Amino acid sequence: MYTREQASQLRQAFWTTFGQYIAPQLSADGYRTNWSNYKTGFKHVYFRMRAEKKSATISIELTHPDPEIQELYFEQFEELKTLLHETLGEEWEWELHGEDEDGRTISRIYKEISPVNVFNKDDWPQLISFFKPRIIALDAFWSDAKYSFDALK
Repeated sequence: MYTREQASQLRQAFWTTFGQYIAPQLSADGYRTNWSNYKTGFKHVYFRMRAEKKSATISIELTHPDPEIQELYFEQFEELKTLLHETLGEEWEWELHGEDEDGRTISRIYKEISPVNVFNKDDWPQLISFFKPRIIALDAFWSDAKYSFDALK
């Protein structure tokens, strides 16, 4: 078992390693990107990568505090579902109005793998291989799709 500080340091070491590994990759628009903290340019629309003790998840999270507006964003993603899945090369899970760890209502489109453990350095290559192609594909998707969301800004 790790102390909170050791766990934090190991997580930080993983994300630093991931960031260094993916740093040479330019965005679909040809720009340098902070892949670990991807900016969509839309408040309440996030691309999140999480690595935990038993699993890892990459997701599109919709966090608007108004559930009806959140649902509008979700429906807009549903309109683009075919493009999203084609760009990703796989189907993801869709969850309208779930809860995050703090009890807030969020909607998510996500892919999860398990068992993997961010605290086991032997799992890091598998985690990097999971995250890298998916965040690059999300970026390629977003490069085209973000304009569909302008009316919701």
